[in-house]
Parts: sequence; structure tokens; C-alpha cells
Amino acid sequence: MTARGSLAFDEFGRPFVILKDEGSQKRLTGIEAHKSHILAAKAVAGILRTSLGPKGLDKMMVSSDGDITITNDGATILDQMDIDHEIAKLMVQLSKSQDDEIGDGTTGVVVLAGALLEHAEQLLDRGIHPIRVADGYELAAKVAVERLDAIADSYPVDLNNVEPLIQTAMTTLSSKIVNRCGRQMAEIAVDAILAVADLERKDVDFELIKVEGKDGGKLEDTMLVKGVIVDKDFSHPQMPKVRSCSNSR
Repeated sequence: MTARGSLAFDEFGRPFVILKDEGSQKRLTGIEAHKSHILAAKAVAGILRTSLGPKGLDKMMVSSDGDITITNDGATILDQMDIDHEIAKLMVQLSKSQDDEIGDGTTGVVVLAGALLEHAEQLLDRGIHPIRVADGYELAAKVAVERLDAIADSYPVDLNNVEPLIQTAMTTLSSKIVNRCGRQMAEIAVDAILAVADLERKDVDFELIKVEGKDGGKLEDTMLVKGVIVDKDFSHPQMPKVRSCSNSR
């Protein structure tokens, strides 16, 4: 016998402990449960809020193994965080979905979701049913999409003039750590996309683009290789080194 439970045995003689229900435990229901979930989601959004935009701050995270990661990318920050709350995990999945589908806006989508939930909490305090709040957000999303379609401009892709694409890529890199080499990185990104893009289908297979990182060097040493990189170490220091090759297959 223990203070928190009792010891029992099954039909095979194996012991197991039956825990007693603690009197202080209680289950949240109704509006209190909704507010608890909203609070968890707002906590995640609050962590990323300071990393949003060109003036956003970087976060330094240390893993259990001692590895240090410095970034302001929302998907990377959430992936490194140890989150147990189920609703907070939904915010992580939201950021990952945004990263997989769009490739950008991982921080903004979480901050926006947190702001919507914050206003939803105010509506709940006024006695509005959660289903009505959700229906209202769906109607607002339709209105927002219609407005965006109305004010959107179309920029056709011209292979003879890639400057608009480069300028667009530079705006997405303005809040990244590579912004000091924004022009170079944007040109590399545009060249890589156009090399594998199917312009007729308006589709890009990102699996055909790989990023290989090497220790040492500078950001300015980044280059685009239109081919296959075989990353192998020399088995002997006297092996000949080929600096450049042509017509190789």
C-alpha cells in the first residue's frame, strides 16, 4: 500500500499499482477549456511575434545535446521547441504546412493565428458561441480572399527579363540571416527555379533542387551548380585533385 495508490496482482502474479484519483484534480469543460486552449496557442504565437518582419530578432536555441541554433525562421524555431500541449502542437503543424506549401510566411501565419484566437477569446467573453465565431471567421476569410483577388496584380514570367523575379526573391530574404548577400542569393534562387521549372504547367519540383552546406568559407562563396555534386573525401592525401572538368559525363 502506498499513499497515492494500492498494490495489486493479476492472475499471473504480476504486480501493478492502482493509483487513487487526486481530489485536487479537475477537468476543464466549456468556456474554460476553450480559454485554456487559446492561452496555449497565444503563448506559442507570442514567442514568434518578436521574430516577425525585417526588424525581427533571432532566437538562440540550445538542444539537449548542446547544439546551438540561431534563426528567426518560424518553422525552425517551432521544430526545435519541446511542446507537449496538443493545441500548441497544432500551431507547429500550421507552420510546417505553410513551409511545405508556400516555403515562406512560417512566422506570420502563426502570429496571425494567435491574433485571431485572441479576438475570439474576447467574443467568447461576450457570450458568443464558439461555432458562431468559427463561422464568422470563415466568412471573413472568403471576403479577404475576394479582396486580394481584386487588388492583385499579374506579373508574367519573362525569361528574357528576370529582374522582377529577383526583386521578389530579395523581399523574401530581407528578414533572413543571408540578407547582406540578398542580391546574390536571390539571383541563385531564381536561376535554380528557372532551371527546373515547368513553365507550361506552372509547376516547380523542389525535389530537383538540393542545398549542400560546407564548413568554412563565406556567404559570398555560395554558388549554383547545374549538375550533380559528388561529395566524397580523399582516401589518400596524394590523390590528384581535379579543379575543373568539361564535357564530363
